[in-house]
Amino acid sequence: MPLRLLAIIWASPYTLLGIFFGSIGLCTGGRVRIRGRVIEFHGGSVKWLLQRFFFGEGAIAFTLGHTVFGQTDAALDISRDHELVHVCQFERWGPLMGPAYLGCSLVLWVMCRRPYLDNPFERQAFEEGGGE
Repeated sequence: MPLRLLAIIWASPYTLLGIFFGSIGLCTGGRVRIRGRVIEFHGGSVKWLLQRFFFGEGAIAFTLGHTVFGQTDAALDISRDHELVHVCQFERWGPLMGPAYLGCSLVLWVMCRRPYLDNPFERQAFEEGGGE
C-alpha cells in the first residue's frame, strides 16, 4: 500500500492537471466516472479536443496521470487496457513522463520515423494493453 500511495503522489502533478481539464469538460456537458484508481472523463469539450488531437487526426482517448479522457463512454471502454498502461507509466515516470514522452516523439520525428506509433511509451501500451 505505501508504494501505491507513493506512485499516486509521484504522478499527481499530471493528475491534477487532468482534473482541471476534466472539470472544464464537465462544465461543457461532459461526464465523469471513477474506475479503480482512475478518473475517466468523456464528452463535452473533452470530445471536441480529442477529435482535434495530432494535427486533426484525432484520438479516442488520452491519459494524464490518473485521469483518462475519452471521446465517449464507449471509447473509454475500448481503450481502457491501453490507457491503463499509460497510467502505470505515469506512476513510474511521474513529473518526467511528459518530457520523456515528448522527447522520444521529437527524436523520432527528426529521424523521419513515426512520432506516435514508434514512441516506446506507445509501443509498450500497444503490446501490453492492445490497440486503440
